[in-house]
Amino acid sequence: MEEPLIELVLGDITEQKTDAIVNAANSSLMGGGGVDGAIHRAAGPELLLECRRIAEEKRRQGRSPCQTGEAVITGAGRLPCGFVIHTAGPVWQGGGQGEPELLASCYRNSLVLAEEQGLRSIAFPNISAGVYGYPKEAAAEIAVTSVKETLRRMPGIKKVVFVCFDDENYTIYQRILGCR
Repeated sequence: MEEPLIELVLGDITEQKTDAIVNAANSSLMGGGGVDGAIHRAAGPELLLECRRIAEEKRRQGRSPCQTGEAVITGAGRLPCGFVIHTAGPVWQGGGQGEPELLASCYRNSLVLAEEQGLRSIAFPNISAGVYGYPKEAAAEIAVTSVKETLRRMPGIKKVVFVCFDDENYTIYQRILGCR
């Protein structure tokens, strides 16, 4: 079996031309700051309408629109990708509240959803490593480890891109991935 390609990019996730990009969403799916806000702004109003529809459906079921560690998929509006996979990362509370497993679940569940939809390429931001306060080094380790482990069971996924918006995260990912 051919190994999936793992790439590292310093740039803007809203410009990625993969089948899907992952949104570091909040549990309401209604947009926010950081990556979430940038994706919603770039995608246009269609994305928010789809997120509202999902949120209303989940609330009717008595559930949160997107619980921490879960993933849901929408169209991409005006983005150059085909889909947006929204996942709610954990807020860092010192590491004793299940944050590592919840963060790993974000990556796993996003890949599973992409595979179920027949998608072949996906781009990830640095989930929880911004306003949610997750230590960047630990978040990157979890991201890379959980993606590599999950890809072993996802033969349809051919390409994963880690997109870092800043030099600090890019340098951390370079070291973890063994890039030069």
